[in-house]
Amino acid sequence: MTDDITKDSNGNLLSDGDSVTLIKDLKVKGSGGVTLKRGALVKNIRLTGDPDEIEANVEKVRGLVLRTEFVKKA
Repeated sequence: MTDDITKDSNGNLLSDGDSVTLIKDLKVKGSGGVTLKRGALVKNIRLTGDPDEIEANVEKVRGLVLRTEFVKKA
């Protein structure tokens, strides 16, 4: 079951409740033009069943799914 380990863009292990920082500006589809800026802190992430994705709540978007390639552990 080593395939289910979730890692950030630098290879650090992520777990439920961690905080991450975005490493790239991300446009959020379906949110009316919201863009998450590089360096934004995302607190209290949740792991999904997919090791390449995490779920998070940010200031304007709830239940957002982020790709782990765009975040680093804070």
